[in-house]
Amino acid sequence: MQTKKLYLGYKLRRLREQRGMTQATLAKALELSPSYLNQLENNQRPITLPVLLRVTGVFEVDVTSFVEDEEARLVADLREALADPLFTGAPLTTAELRNVVTASPELSRRILSLHQAYQKLHERVQSLADSLSSSDRDGAALAGAQFPYEEVRDYFHYCNNYVGALDEAAERLWETEAFRPADLLNDLTAYLKRRHDVRVRIVTEDGQEPAMRVYDGETGTLSLSPLLTAASRTFHLAHQIALLGHADIIERLVADAHFSSEDAKSICRVGLANYFAGALVMPYRAFAQAARALKHDVEQLQSRFSASFEQVCHRLSTLQRPGLRGVPFYFVRVDMAGNITKRHSATRFHFARFGGACPLWNVHDAFAQPAKILVQHARMPDGTAYIGIARTVVKRGGAYLRPSRQFAVGLGCEVSHAGELVYSAGIDIADEQAAVPIGVNCRICERTDCQQRAFPPIGSQLSVDAHHRSFVPYLFTQAGRAEEPA
Repeated sequence: MQTKKLYLGYKLRRLREQRGMTQATLAKALELSPSYLNQLENNQRPITLPVLLRVTGVFEVDVTSFVEDEEARLVADLREALADPLFTGAPLTTAELRNVVTASPELSRRILSLHQAYQKLHERVQSLADSLSSSDRDGAALAGAQFPYEEVRDYFHYCNNYVGALDEAAERLWETEAFRPADLLNDLTAYLKRRHDVRVRIVTEDGQEPAMRVYDGETGTLSLSPLLTAASRTFHLAHQIALLGHADIIERLVADAHFSSEDAKSICRVGLANYFAGALVMPYRAFAQAARALKHDVEQLQSRFSASFEQVCHRLSTLQRPGLRGVPFYFVRVDMAGNITKRHSATRFHFARFGGACPLWNVHDAFAQPAKILVQHARMPDGTAYIGIARTVVKRGGAYLRPSRQFAVGLGCEVSHAGELVYSAGIDIADEQAAVPIGVNCRICERTDCQQRAFPPIGSQLSVDAHHRSFVPYLFTQAGRAEEPA
């Protein structure tokens, strides 16, 4: 079997620039000539295994993360964006997309940004048309797509959902203050008063607009809703600690991200504070050790760290610290309409950026069996198999005229890690026929025999026969070249 050549010039150059090193300095550290390093950085020569090991040693990064990093994510995102009817012609092969991403990841990101901007503009035009046709004069329909949220989601996506500076800061605080998992709510309340002179109180709404958390800097008061569970209250206290005690780290991370708008910066600040909160409630080493010991049993981890089901699932997807990596999980939250409201993946599992998720995925089944953990052995079109769980979570409304909100949370990993999950018990992962064939979403799914398909994939040619009716909703032939597996 021929060994795949690795061209990692962009990643090597990015690491060097992040460390403030010149080519000459790095070449000396790697025991290479400056001209040879220059060829590596410009992808004129592939990186050899000895040089790769020296690179990971100098920069103290994990070999796997350095080799894979975001390339597969960019390829998948480009594939989906280019499936838009806007782009005519035969679909690009995976090899072509990979060549583009390898040659210029930054150009690939800008193509994705351009396509997202197009999507936003298109939805605004549609909203305007709907508004005019219905004589809607309040202007609310002109809000369009929430593009800043997508920009922030992409930020965490390409960080592999791990933010080292905040994660380590939260762990140091946990260890310094000797917080106790069983009494963390009281410990954080006392810490806020002692360190920041902030008093925590539970307040009723008294007919006012309901709010989960309100901080008044002038009075030093943090008001929490009585509707919050103990786990949610603890999380909000940790969030406030992030804003008060670690704003410098958050601001530096936001500045380094180079967001395109103030809205995106504000959204990211909230996201980073939430990240810190999760890392403080479930400190990295203690949580990772417990997760391994308990075979990633979410309910047992809930009890041990006084956290919610969703908080534990989300935290499991962030255990990607170099040198101390956990099982790479994907995490997703879906509402009853199929909209993905949260998504993170440390695996090759990719979520649809536009449109709904595959209807065969177990996150949809979870709504029919509330509060029950459903386990699924699934296989994506690229042949990668996963073990995934799904369960509903409820956000209380607190009043008859404020109905509760219901979501389905999904968590999963590749079957190569199945032995580390309690949820793989009784599942024959070697039986490929037993795996449910799922996809990203219908418009880019390559499967031709799916009876659940909502519409044919982009780039396909329909085959319509009035005298023949199949159980498969659409019969079609794929236009253009045959696509190689991802």
